Amino acid sequence: MSCEKNGCKCNGNSEFKFVQLDPVIEKYKNVPGSLIKILQAAQDINGFLSKDIINYIANGTGIKPAKIYGVATFYAQFRTKPIGKYLIMLCKGTACHVNGADMIEEAICEELNIAEGETTADGLFTLNCVACLGCCSLSPVMMINGEAFGKLTKESVKKILYELRNQERAEGVK
Repeated sequence: MSCEKNGCKCNGNSEFKFVQLDPVIEKYKNVPGSLIKILQAAQDINGFLSKDIINYIANGTGIKPAKIYGVATFYAQFRTKPIGKYLIMLCKGTACHVNGADMIEEAICEELNIAEGETTADGLFTLNCVACLGCCSLSPVMMINGEAFGKLTKESVKKILYELRNQERAEGVK
C-alpha cells in the first residue's frame, strides 16, 4: 500500500511514515470494531491524527473518513493536532480542583502564554486538562510526559517549566 496507490493526497510532503501503518491496517481492516486499534497505532507512529492519515486509513479500510474523524474526535485519547515535546496533563478532578487546580492552570497559561489545548509557539509545551490522573494524594497534580508533579504551587509550576526550558536550551547548545 504505497502512498500514491492508496489515494493519499499528501503529495509526498507528509512526515507520517505510511508504511509503518500498513501492517496494522492489513491486520484489522476486516475486523469489526477495530478502528480504535488502527487509530492508536497511527497516533503512536505520528503523534497525532492528521487529515492525510485519516484519509489513508479510510482508503485502506473502506471506512468513510467522516466516520473515522468522528471516532477520533469523540475519544479524548486521540489528537487531531500536533502536540509539543512536553505534554502537560493538568488534573482537574475533585481533589485537585479543591486544592487549587484552577490556580495552577492560570500559572501554566501565564508562564507559557497559551490556553488549555494549545501548544507554545516554539512547539515545546502543550497543555491539556484532564478529568483525573489518579494521584489524589498529591493534589494539585500534573503530569509532564508521564512524570507526576504533585503538591503544586504557582511558584513550583513556574520553576518546573523554567527548568525544562533551560534543559532544552542546554541541549540545543551541544
